[in-house]
Amino acid sequence: MRKENSNFQTSFVSEAGTFIENRDYFAFVELDDVACWVIADGIDTDKEVNSAEMAVQSILQSFLDKPTMSRRRLKKYIFNAHNWLKEESTRVRLKASIMIVATDYSKIIWAVAGNARLYHFRHGRLQTRSHDQSLAQQMADEEQISLAAIDKHEERHNLLSYLGKPDFFEPYVSKKILLSDGDVMMLCTPGAWEEVSCSEMLETLEEAKGPEEMADQLEEVLLSKQKQVIHNYTIASIYANKVFKEDPKKRWKKIKTALFIGIPVLLLVGGLVYMKVRAAERFAENVASIYEHEKSADAYVSEKDYDKALLEYSEARNAAKRIDDKIYKQLLSKKLKITELIVNGDKFVKDGKLKQALESYKKALEEAKNHKEFDKKEIQEKIDQAEKIAQVQLLIKEGDLRASSEDYTGAMEMYQQAKLAAINASYTEGQKEIKAKIDETQLKHMGVEKGTQQLEGEKMEKDGDRLLAEKDLEGALGAYLQAQSIYQEAGMMEKALGIERKITKVDGLLNPLPVPAANGGEQQPAGGQILAPASGQASGQTPVPPVKQGSGAASTPAAGQQSGQAPTTPPPAPATQQSQPVQTPQQEVTKTAETSPESVPPPLEQQINEAQQSTQKATPKTVEVEQVPKQAQASHIPPADDQKPASAVINLHQ
Repeated sequence: MRKENSNFQTSFVSEAGTFIENRDYFAFVELDDVACWVIADGIDTDKEVNSAEMAVQSILQSFLDKPTMSRRRLKKYIFNAHNWLKEESTRVRLKASIMIVATDYSKIIWAVAGNARLYHFRHGRLQTRSHDQSLAQQMADEEQISLAAIDKHEERHNLLSYLGKPDFFEPYVSKKILLSDGDVMMLCTPGAWEEVSCSEMLETLEEAKGPEEMADQLEEVLLSKQKQVIHNYTIASIYANKVFKEDPKKRWKKIKTALFIGIPVLLLVGGLVYMKVRAAERFAENVASIYEHEKSADAYVSEKDYDKALLEYSEARNAAKRIDDKIYKQLLSKKLKITELIVNGDKFVKDGKLKQALESYKKALEEAKNHKEFDKKEIQEKIDQAEKIAQVQLLIKEGDLRASSEDYTGAMEMYQQAKLAAINASYTEGQKEIKAKIDETQLKHMGVEKGTQQLEGEKMEKDGDRLLAEKDLEGALGAYLQAQSIYQEAGMMEKALGIERKITKVDGLLNPLPVPAANGGEQQPAGGQILAPASGQASGQTPVPPVKQGSGAASTPAAGQQSGQAPTTPPPAPATQQSQPVQTPQQEVTKTAETSPESVPPPLEQQINEAQQSTQKATPKTVEVEQVPKQAQASHIPPADDQKPASAVINLHQ
């Protein structure tokens, strides 16, 4: 029985002011354990219904059905009244500001929607003043204006929330406030607090002896200002002369009961809250992860680094899966698919699977039509690049086929075309492959040419052997020289050196050394050569000089010597020397031509030495070379006719 152990007195005044109809309304109810005071200000213009009265009756009826000090229930009661006004708004929209004060006679809780007010005084001072839900109050909260300026500010009636508001509606419910003996509460509508300031209220509070006197004096203050227009006003004074005192034992018992019940509930609620907080944190982390990974992936796509973009898109999609965000998951799956197609296409190009690469690139281009992050032009360039590389591969394949059939010339043509195509396509790997194939084909082609040249050289060498066997010395020499030239061109130096000996032999047979006369012979005239006497020729006769010949030509046989008859072999000389190969006429011509077109043949002494060495190689006999005076040598140097060296002048002694 809280009411019996407490003393609360209530008094109020409510007038229409200078208006015909009073659209304010005040009512209260006092029960054994709780009480409720409700004041409302109708702010619509409906002439048939009073929105303030409807709101107050709705709230008090809900309170009577379920008396409460619960913040949640009080808010629910306000929403019930709000919805009722919206339903009844048939002619005009019904609107009202409302203030509710509920108490259990030891503490109070208040709720507001609009700009009806509560003033709580204690010991002659203002303890609490409710907050309006107006733009002026919001400006004061943001320190744009002072609290005292709200009462006269032009935005004081610009309400942010009120009963009957068509869109967002959110009333404010305070926490519980403990009462003390002698506390005074005053409820008033805007028509009262606009005209009576807080200081005037405090002065009236000091003079008044009770709630009725206080309400009357505040009305007198309001009317004393003699305004031409006085709005509807309502003032309700509530004196808490004695509040209910809780029994300490019962209080401790309640505390223990609350602890026994509250701790498990608190732990459970705490666990649930923790789980929700953790879930919210994970959700926020996943959302941030989606944003960061997608942003990074888009940056990598713009940089054409599709491998890293693929990884980032995959991470973003996994984060979207964790929070079950279907929209983001679908969007990221499409981006991931496009990136994967491009990466697979690049891999196929690298592996040479150009057909699969083209399919991947074309699918990527089709999928990327609605995604601005991907460069369609760059994907089309990849398609063109793959087609060019495919053309290069076809040319390489054709070259390989020709090379396998030993058509190296045709293969080289294909490889050269492939090389140009690879350069145009910027196909670096293909250029390296083509270069290797070109080098390999050139080696094979050179090997075939070398083999062909070897066969030609061997054929000419065999022809020379056959002609030598048939005693056709000139033909044999010509064949040997051609074979030697072929070997040299093919780089077969061993065979070229081997045929050199045959050329020397034939040259020795064509140009044999002359046999000296019985009396020691005479010096050859300025031709530089002497011939051995032919059979039947008298000793001491002058031999017939040799006829000049071209490269590889043999000397004409001397008079009285039969064709095909071997020349007379000179007798051995007492002195011995190591033989050295005699240079052939062709070699001499080449050597002379390399120096200068007007070069002079070697000195006579050198010619004599070379002739002596050639004679020693041709026969086991030794010869003695007669030293010729230097003046005679110089006088017998022939002119450089056909750039051939002159024959050496020698005397042979038996």
